[in-house]
Amino acid sequence: MDNRNKMARIAGLLYLVVVITGMFSLAYVPKQLFVWDDPAKTFNNIRGNESLFRMSLASSVICYIAFIFLPVVLYRLLRSVNERQAKVMALLAIISAPISFINLQNKYAILDLLAVPKNADLSGLQNQVMLYLNQYNNGILITTIFWGLWLLPFGYLVYKSDFLPRLLGIFLMLGCFGYLINFFGNTLSLGYGSTGIPGYLRILPAIGEIGTCLWLLCAGAKNWRSITGRGR
Repeated sequence: MDNRNKMARIAGLLYLVVVITGMFSLAYVPKQLFVWDDPAKTFNNIRGNESLFRMSLASSVICYIAFIFLPVVLYRLLRSVNERQAKVMALLAIISAPISFINLQNKYAILDLLAVPKNADLSGLQNQVMLYLNQYNNGILITTIFWGLWLLPFGYLVYKSDFLPRLLGIFLMLGCFGYLINFFGNTLSLGYGSTGIPGYLRILPAIGEIGTCLWLLCAGAKNWRSITGRGR
């Protein structure tokens, strides 16, 4: 296996860690525990499933650590395509990591609230839990700016390379705009989240990132035109 293929497989493995841990902490656990219009039920769900809540915190930490190393490896893989764009890609991705880590303080604050005696005033605690969860979601919303922006140079590099499918590059670049549209939509309009648009736009980066992850893992950095016969 040559060095480029080795870098591709390492990037694919790191990407897989990011995808799995991200889906667990950002999608699966919230769906199991959080009821946004019912603070009492949310509080009881978290208290009754504290281990699952703690696992989501650990999963987030693993996700963000992997996301620090992922753009570094991708930079080494793609700098031969365009070094300046590769540097921009890595910088935009890494910027999101400290924001993400600081935002986790909101979830750790919820752990402190769970430690209160069971005969304490629960109504106030329930409202505090929802406040911290909403603050956490706001932090995630801010982080999506950089989760989107890094996909533009990343997608461009994938599109211009001769060892990754151009279609994946297109979806990655579209994913950038999907993230940004959702960010400004949620920022500018109170009812944007209920329009159904965010769900459709989230599909774009999902296709691009999961597709790229699987390609890097399975095919490495092989010339995709020779694989598909397009180079003939």
